[in-house]
Order: sequence, then C-alpha cells, then structure tokens
Amino acid sequence: MASHAKEEVATLKLAPIWSKLPLILTIVGLVVGAAAFLFNKDHGKQLAYSYLTAYMFFLSLVFGGLFLVLIHHLFDAYWTVPLRRIIENLAMLAPVMFLLWLPIVGFAWSDQIQLYPWFFADVHTDHALAAKQPLFTRQGWVIMITACFAIWTFLAWKFRSNTTGQDRDGSSKWTFSNRVHAGYGIFLFAFSGTFLCFMLMKSLMHQFFSTMYGVYYFAGSVWLTYGTLYIIAMLLHRTGPLKAVVTKTTFHDIGKMFFAFTVFYAYITFSQYFLIWNANMPEETFWFIRREAGSWYGVGILMIFGHFFLPFLVMLRQDAKRSIAVIGPVVALAWVIHYMDMQFNIMPVLHKDGFVLHYGDIGCMAFIGGILAMAWLKLFKANPPYPQKDPRMAECLGVYVPPAKGSMAAAHLGIK
Repeated sequence: MASHAKEEVATLKLAPIWSKLPLILTIVGLVVGAAAFLFNKDHGKQLAYSYLTAYMFFLSLVFGGLFLVLIHHLFDAYWTVPLRRIIENLAMLAPVMFLLWLPIVGFAWSDQIQLYPWFFADVHTDHALAAKQPLFTRQGWVIMITACFAIWTFLAWKFRSNTTGQDRDGSSKWTFSNRVHAGYGIFLFAFSGTFLCFMLMKSLMHQFFSTMYGVYYFAGSVWLTYGTLYIIAMLLHRTGPLKAVVTKTTFHDIGKMFFAFTVFYAYITFSQYFLIWNANMPEETFWFIRREAGSWYGVGILMIFGHFFLPFLVMLRQDAKRSIAVIGPVVALAWVIHYMDMQFNIMPVLHKDGFVLHYGDIGCMAFIGGILAMAWLKLFKANPPYPQKDPRMAECLGVYVPPAKGSMAAAHLGIK
C-alpha cells in the first residue's frame, strides 16, 4: 500500500505554466499592491480595504474547509472519504492565513489609514463602543483573532496528523480520535468563526448589531467551498490522483450540497435583512441604508440573482449536478458573486457613493490567492492524495468487505 501511495502522489504532474502560475500571481499581486500604495495619494487606505476584501474572500475557503472536515468526522460520513485530503489541506492553510493577517494589523494601527475607526475613538463618548468592552479594544482585538487562529490551526493539524497516521498503520484508533476532536471542535469552530468575522469585517462599522452576521458569513463561505471542492475534485479526477476513488455519484453529492447551501445562504441573508427591516432600529438599519446608496443598491440586487435565483434554477435538475459543463460556470459565478459579497460588506465604508473596482483589488486577490495556491499544492504533494487505509473507503467505492472471523460484527451476522 505504501508503494501504491507513492505512485498516486507522483501522478500529480502539472504543466510548467500551471505549476508556475501561483508564483506569477504572487509576484504580480505584490507589484500591483506596491503600486497601489505608492501612487495613490490616500496613504494606503485603498490598499488596506482591498487587502481586507481579498483576505476575507480567501478566509472563506479555509473556514469552509475546516467545517467540511469537522462534519465528515462528526457524522461519520463515507462519501467524502476520497475528498478528505482536499478539504484537510484547505483547513491546514489556517497558519498561512494568520501570517497574512499581520499586514491588516499594520493597517489597523496606522494613524493615516485607520482601517478600523473605533481603534481611534474615545470609549467615553461612544456608547456602542463602550457596550462592547473589553472585546473591542486594540489588545482584545489582537488576542481574540490570535486565539481563533490557534484553535483552527490545532484542529486542522490534529485531523491531518490522525489521518496520515492511519495511512501508516491502518488502525481504527485514528478514526475514533477524529470523532472525539470533531465532537468538541464543532463548538470551538462555531464560536471562533463567528468572532473572526465579527472582529475582521463586521467591526468596520462597530455600531452595527446583528446576531445572524456570523451565520451569514458561514453560509456564504461553505457555499463557495463546496463549489471550489467540485472543481478541484474534477481536475484531480481527470489528471489522475483521484481517478480510482471519485465517481459520478461523488460529484452528484458535492453538487447537492452546493445546491443546499445556495438555499441556506438565501434563507439566512433574507432573514437577517427582514428582521432588521421589521424591527427598524437605528443601530441596525444604518448598515443597510449605507449599502443602498449609489451603485451599492445594484450590487445588492446582483447578489439576489447571482447568489440565489440563477444557481438555484440551474442546479435544480439532477443531471445538472453531475455535469461539469453546467457546474463549472456556476462555480465561476460563485467566485465572482462571493467576492462582490465581500465588497458589499467592506467597501461601502470607503466608497460611500457606490462600487469602484480598483486595480489594488485585483492585485490583492492575486497576491493572497497565489500564496495560498502554493501552500495548498505543497501540502497536497506531501502525502497520498486520498486516505489509504480509511475503514470507510471500501463502502465509498461500493466494495463489500466481510467482517473478520471472531469479531463482534461477524458473530452478529452468524459468520464463524
């Protein structure tokens, strides 16, 4: 089995242009970002918001990847076994995202940029800020975000080390250990994920109150992750590493979850808007009023159709969920729409009159995306592309394995 694993890893061979693309994106993004800082007369303010927007977009994939790993072990799923290395590697990008968060710390501390205005507000004259003490302090902000990334990194590392350990000896103890960590990990994930999107994105307008904001970010993140998982799995299936273990049923299952979170996101987003509109409380409505000004209103309408109606109608048919010709464009749309969603959440603080696509936005997306792509590829090549001795792999492939003689299962079935 070990030699087979090495053979599978070796099958991931990319054309030179594709293997160099992440590095090219990183360099280009770095150059464009430097230009946005040097040639704009806003002392880097545009670059700060562009970077935060790109950061929150890619954080969604890490967020979603860790969630998929958790529910895989929590519900003892079998159909996601061949895909587990993909999502484990997404979750393992958490420490990389922590390092990429450090520029945001610099932007936040800068007197000229003031990415988070409450950093420089007087708590004695700001009731909304005073009500959120001691969390909304500079020290509280850093400690909370650092703690959240520490939780994500620990969970991702633990799941990854257990599954690679099972590759070596095939023991079921690793499966049981992952179930234990998933049991408490899902609660840590829920709290840490909520705090991360609160501290990094919602606090841009710290007066805003919404108990559904964390679920709103979660729904969009998992939606994007399922779409991305579909494309990665398809590419790895066609290029070889997952060809033996991924079937049409696997893609159908991913498509069903992608479809389900299309509906779930729409439900959460509408619920948040409807409840705030119905309550008509100033500390809640002002956030949406800002996002109905100028062309931001059009962006909101775009998300209604691009985030729900269009993908919902396209993916209604069962055969559509198995077709890359159908799902591929929907996933491309998902990337565009989710980025616009991050713009809708972040950029109205800077551009109050409407949406503006700045070249710094593109540069930051290229820079962060290139770094994460290089890190993901390195993680993927470090181990076999799918679990080698997982006890659920045979079930996933539709292979019946009779229980060993003398086991409890064998006795129950009358096998002697």
